[in-house]
Amino acid sequence: MHGLINRSVQGFVRDTYGAATWAHVAREARLGFDSFEPLLAYDPALTEAVLTAAAKILNRPRDGMLEDLGTYLVSHPNTEALRRLLRFGGVTFDDFLHSLEDLPERARLALPDLDLPGLGLVDQGSGDYRLHISDARFAGTGHVLLGLLRAMADDYGALVLLDRICDDPADEVISIQLLDHRHSSGRQFDLAGWAMS
Repeated sequence: MHGLINRSVQGFVRDTYGAATWAHVAREARLGFDSFEPLLAYDPALTEAVLTAAAKILNRPRDGMLEDLGTYLVSHPNTEALRRLLRFGGVTFDDFLHSLEDLPERARLALPDLDLPGLGLVDQGSGDYRLHISDARFAGTGHVLLGLLRAMADDYGALVLLDRICDDPADEVISIQLLDHRHSSGRQFDLAGWAMS
């Protein structure tokens, strides 16, 4: 498992619940170290151990915790780089959805060793979509994407209904109903933001 994924889980627990809670999770998971290195590869069993320990210590259902992780990845100030990468997918939430299939390749431009699950979008018309997630790296990847999609809809100011309709690890499916492109103003995003700062 790519260290960046493990480091994201670590960041979520630390930034949301505090450094002491992360230290407790690391001990419970029997990591033997305090922090994941983002560019190293780790045994997938370590990721599972951390997720199991975090759900236990936080006293949260794993699925709900993973959905919160997805939201964190877009909405927390420490993850602004990922938000920017996702916002490059388009001007509207609809554009963003259509760019999801390219996301694994865009991520590999920055991190060639990062192996994200495959994403396939089926446009059923009238704002109704199905997002297929294949080759998930850990059980519950669809929940992370569900949280991420909710946060991105808020980021764009879109009103959507989201639901996981198939939880087969080989092909998870999320139903997306885009009800209103401009439900609210959304968060400010400037394409040239970094170049100007």
